[in-house]
Amino acid sequence: MTPRQLVFSIKKSIAQGSAAGILLVLMAGAALLLANSPFASLYESLLSMPLEIRIGELNLAKPLLFWINDGLMAIFFFLVGLEVKREVLTGHLSTRSQVVLPGIAAIAGIVTPALIYYWFNRHESIAIQGWAIPSATDIAFALGIFSLFGSRLSLSLKLFLLSVAIFDDLGAIFIIAIFYSSEQSFLSLVVAGTGLMLLFGLNRFSVRSQAAYLIIGVIVWVSVLKSGVHATLAGFAVAWFIPLKLENLYGHPMLPHLEQSLNPWVSFVILPLFAFANAGVSLTGVSMNTLLNPVPFGIAAGLFIGKQVGIFGACWLAIKLGLARLPDRTTWLQFYAVTVLCGIGFTMSLFIGSLAFEAQGVSYMSEVKLGVLVGSLCSAIVGSVLIALSQPRKETMSQEETMD
Repeated sequence: MTPRQLVFSIKKSIAQGSAAGILLVLMAGAALLLANSPFASLYESLLSMPLEIRIGELNLAKPLLFWINDGLMAIFFFLVGLEVKREVLTGHLSTRSQVVLPGIAAIAGIVTPALIYYWFNRHESIAIQGWAIPSATDIAFALGIFSLFGSRLSLSLKLFLLSVAIFDDLGAIFIIAIFYSSEQSFLSLVVAGTGLMLLFGLNRFSVRSQAAYLIIGVIVWVSVLKSGVHATLAGFAVAWFIPLKLENLYGHPMLPHLEQSLNPWVSFVILPLFAFANAGVSLTGVSMNTLLNPVPFGIAAGLFIGKQVGIFGACWLAIKLGLARLPDRTTWLQFYAVTVLCGIGFTMSLFIGSLAFEAQGVSYMSEVKLGVLVGSLCSAIVGSVLIALSQPRKETMSQEETMD
């Protein structure tokens, strides 16, 4: 990829991230308004509305909330898998020097918030299940903040945030697979494994039909759903068998074509629907004492304090030890501001929360939503202020204009 193409790709991602972030905010706001209005019962009834798909003996009868969280979000994870594969093989995660700093940041940004949450909830056997909730970063919101201060941030810093988000998503996928899967069905796992082997065969023999990959991918998703492993992981696994450079029947490289086709649907349909379905929390009776309960306080503190302390501290140490270097044309204040933005955990934090407490009552999920909203909002506000206080980098601006 040439420097010109790289700049165009990043600016396109930022523009899309900005619009998607704004839409996420609007949909989350709409959910909050409905959950605290006379239409609250209608909102809950909509999410619990049963939807059924029946093919012969196969029957999937689930509420609308399930189809959003386990169905549509599988497509989101499929897109994440496509992006990760492309970046690892040919993108800005394909060399060791490009991986070290965001890799260190992601690990510290997962571990530190989890430890903070654990500390506040260590004596509660049920509450402790949510330890991974504050470990996620919402890239759409973070890029939305970026777009407001584009002239103040270098291209290398934007690449750093994108890389951290990719590693962060990988971490979330492994956490879900290991800690948030239920009892497993051996037969269903065998069917899913067979489907993945078929996908390997299609890739190996250069089959150019996208439909063949996607049909088998759906079979893998249903099998994983029935197996007890969380169904969204099927999307990520299937993505790794999509050929990177092989052209489809229409003459387009298959993986980039699927990625470009899915991006608008994920950014402007799937994630906003997820926000609408999961951000509605009733604030009736909520007070400062409610926020100080171990679950919401642990989540908010993990996102707002744990993310910035863990990421900035680990990266500062790595840079001082010579293991990595500060992104080009970036000040320490700008770098610190980005570590604060990493505390915007909205979408993935809510998703992990829904898995952690899916067998518990509504009260737990209400506390999860409250903690995620407060922690993410604090991170967004403070990160924005810090970026605004940093001085514009004129050399960065002039260089990017030249590359355009």
